[in-house]
Amino acid sequence: MASSSNSVPGTDQLPVVVIGAGPIGLAAAVRLVERGIEPLVLEAGPVAGSAVREWSHVRLFSTWGEVVDPAAEKLLAPTGWVRPDAAAYPTGGDWAERYLQPLADALGDRVRYGTTVTGVARAGRDRIVDSGRDEQPFTVHVRSGDGVEARISARAVVDASGTWSAPGPMGADGLPALGERTAAERVSYRVPDLNDPAVRARYAGRRTAVIGSGASSFTTLALIADLAKETKEADGTHAVWILRRGVGASTYGGGEADQLPARGALGLRARAAVEAGHADAVTGFRTQAVERGGDGDGDRLVLVAEDGRRLDPVDEVIVLTGFRPDLSFLSELRLGLDERLQAPTALAPLIDPNVHSCGTVYPHGVGELSHPEQGVYLVGMKSYGRAPTFLAMTGYEQVRSIAAAISGDREAAERVELTLPETGVCGGAGLFDEPEDDERSGGGCCASSATLQIGAAAPTTASGGC
Repeated sequence: MASSSNSVPGTDQLPVVVIGAGPIGLAAAVRLVERGIEPLVLEAGPVAGSAVREWSHVRLFSTWGEVVDPAAEKLLAPTGWVRPDAAAYPTGGDWAERYLQPLADALGDRVRYGTTVTGVARAGRDRIVDSGRDEQPFTVHVRSGDGVEARISARAVVDASGTWSAPGPMGADGLPALGERTAAERVSYRVPDLNDPAVRARYAGRRTAVIGSGASSFTTLALIADLAKETKEADGTHAVWILRRGVGASTYGGGEADQLPARGALGLRARAAVEAGHADAVTGFRTQAVERGGDGDGDRLVLVAEDGRRLDPVDEVIVLTGFRPDLSFLSELRLGLDERLQAPTALAPLIDPNVHSCGTVYPHGVGELSHPEQGVYLVGMKSYGRAPTFLAMTGYEQVRSIAAAISGDREAAERVELTLPETGVCGGAGLFDEPEDDERSGGGCCASSATLQIGAAAPTTASGGC
């Protein structure tokens, strides 16, 4: 059963513009091709998966079997592509080189590199104008690497640009802490690659503050602990783990109860780092300022909390407080976004960490991802806004549903199938200050994966989910 498509009438000959040649953007292109619709993928970087390559040293906690889209595999099969061992865990570099780049190559001229999207609007209509709005195609403003500007007309727009370019700041109020910008040479917002000699030298023998409570923080604590063991504890390699909340049953994730074993193992490694003395946990610390050390501490940094507490000086700070969507180039579109998460309003309640902290998400597709401006979709990490725990397989299902909707197949678009592995952590609000008690961490906010299968249907990185 088919119905009218989710694109502008009379624009069927125009491409669907997909922003970003990462895993979800490329999967969207494949699904569109599968439906006989021409995509045009616009990638700001010089290669596929440019953002993924920036964390190429980080190992995913999803297996190859969970980060390869089935439709993409079909497209790749005739090219001689050999699927990696489904049970093995790729690094970001593996994912980009062995899957994303071959997939982009298979899509050919449908992927355009070195093209930055600077704006999206309705042709001839700013966001104020109602008259004739729905009859206009989208116009996508782009800038190439040599500075040349152009406009591309599109029947629909799928924004899979992710959130990698906008990491959260150190300040607990969502703004940069006082002094954060001036201390920029000592502050990083990424999981360090300790295989790089220059990066290794930056943290070896140093006292490093790690701010954050997710998988990226777990990974970083484990890496610093390994470095301390290798370089001997006496040389001063040490981490100070700063948490804005208390320590409770879910602090280290689901552990052995996590249905993604590698994800659970990250939390166990972080716990081991603390218990072995390679890291100290400082709880309930909401950073307000970062100051230069005094009294012989030179350029070392002192973190100051909102309650006035001052930590002993540190040499480096690694801020891993999540990511945010860049919505600046969508300002002329009428988006329906949750005021807290900056995620689509229908999706936000399903992923809100104020309500629950489990990784399992109720099934969702085009219905939850639609906006007042018909024909524009935020997908992948960007669809989650500021919420964590996104998985690649969620994004693959999102774009399957959206491609079906654009083609006019509403039945397929609404037939969402989603079975996601659970974190082993469920029932507590993800952002509240006090540690969870045993009753609250026991569950109730999310259904089991068995109840998440509706009808016939839906990684990211260590910082976001896969």
